[in-house]
Amino acid sequence: MGRIGETDLADRLAPGGRGALLVQLGFGLLITGLAIGLRAVIDGISPAAGPFALGFPAVLIATLFGRWQAGLLTGTLTLLYSWYFVLPVQHSFLLKTPDDTGRLVLATINYAAVLVIAELFRRAVRRATAERDRELAERDLFLEEFDHRVKNNFTLVAALLDMQRRRAKEGETAEALSSALNRVESIARAHRHLYRGGAATRGEVDMATYLEELCAALAEALFLRGAITLDCFCDHGAIPRDRAVSIGLIVNELVTNAAKHAFAGRHGGRIEVRFEAASPGWRLVVRDDGVGMPETPRARKDGGLGQKLVDGFVRQARGKANVETGTEGTKVTVALEA
Repeated sequence: MGRIGETDLADRLAPGGRGALLVQLGFGLLITGLAIGLRAVIDGISPAAGPFALGFPAVLIATLFGRWQAGLLTGTLTLLYSWYFVLPVQHSFLLKTPDDTGRLVLATINYAAVLVIAELFRRAVRRATAERDRELAERDLFLEEFDHRVKNNFTLVAALLDMQRRRAKEGETAEALSSALNRVESIARAHRHLYRGGAATRGEVDMATYLEELCAALAEALFLRGAITLDCFCDHGAIPRDRAVSIGLIVNELVTNAAKHAFAGRHGGRIEVRFEAASPGWRLVVRDDGVGMPETPRARKDGGLGQKLVDGFVRQARGKANVETGTEGTKVTVALEA
């Protein structure tokens, strides 16, 4: 019902107030014509039945959508029509009995009451709508400022990690800092893609757009050119942004791991990321055609931190992971709940 009160034809058809009165009077005449037409149909079936009944909804509709001016015009014209054509004596403004006079006065009072109540309701809804729009504007401004500060913080953290990595030069410390830098940059990319514009407002993200942009960024960051390629195939689907962040981080870890370890001793290879609908949820697949994983976890300086992160991100995304590996490559499938 509140949305009905938000519709103001004068605002929509005459923005800025120019011609607003003409819109109101035109709408009042339109509603009056419809009410009189319906009245004529009723008179053909049951003459003089409820002479003022149709005036009430006509005044209500005209006031809600066309303001009190339209309601007043509709009420006046429908009242005069019923008085002249429906009440005895028909085709005359003479009243046959004192009861008809009472009915006419009562109808006039009721029309006025409907008009006043409808106008007050319309104004109350308009005030509430204006307040809601103001609060939304303030929220959007706050989110924009928050987004800007978060971007700056990510940039600062990444710069500090990169500086420390350069100082460390080579060795375990440099590799650990490089891994930390890659993860920070992954989260920063997720933030840039997911916490901006319409995504921030709706709270959902189109996964095809997000993952394709993410894979393009990963290919650039990992210098996957020519010999090693990264392909991305994704179905369109709206996923809550917090869950989408976890899915994106899963992709980041698996693609990064494959780029670093899957093609040891080889000059080329292919990594594929696929996100598709799989009733009753979704399926994420990251596969490579590398040398496969050894029976024991890959010898990594971070002690398997990457795998622990993947497991944590899979839980956050409400999924279950399955790993298939062999001499023809490794395939990680994450089944995601609906």
